[in-house]
Amino acid sequence: MKSIIIEKSEANIDLISDLLSSDKVGAIPCDTIYGISARVGSVNEERIYEIKRRPQNKSLITLMSMEDLRASSLDVPEILFSIFPAPLTAILRGRGGLTHAVRVPADPFMLRLLEKSGPIYSTSVNISGERSLLSFEDVLSVFDGTLDFIVKGEGGKGSASTIVDMSQKPYRVVRMGAFDPRNLI
Repeated sequence: MKSIIIEKSEANIDLISDLLSSDKVGAIPCDTIYGISARVGSVNEERIYEIKRRPQNKSLITLMSMEDLRASSLDVPEILFSIFPAPLTAILRGRGGLTHAVRVPADPFMLRLLEKSGPIYSTSVNISGERSLLSFEDVLSVFDGTLDFIVKGEGGKGSASTIVDMSQKPYRVVRMGAFDPRNLI
């Protein structure tokens, strides 16, 4: 079966949100790169790992709105509220001492989608260990029929988010990407 192709447009936010709400997994361009995305939940998480052939010990990033971040039980350093939205993923401590990688994207389309859908998992569109796919055509050529839907549109600058572990001090850069973390470290 072919993947559903959806144009990245304001008119399609409800459709994409409905697909995510019905536990569909798709590729969505963001302010950084295309991401394999699904509604937060264990079934979706397992499906993303299968699609990417990703090792289970590598966690997924959760994209969320500022409102969801403020309402979360995560220990959020105050500085993040002045930085987000940004191409920065922060590893934060949550309940029971577990850590979670979270990001508020700087893409108006994604922010509106997150307001409708709630938090979603996101990870680069690729088979684990291979290069990230940056264009709609590349995503379609590799994942058509594997993903439930693919959103056709422009992504970001082609650089993944910077990941900073902010779960303890001093903060530590885990991956350099599109965000300059010098003011955090």
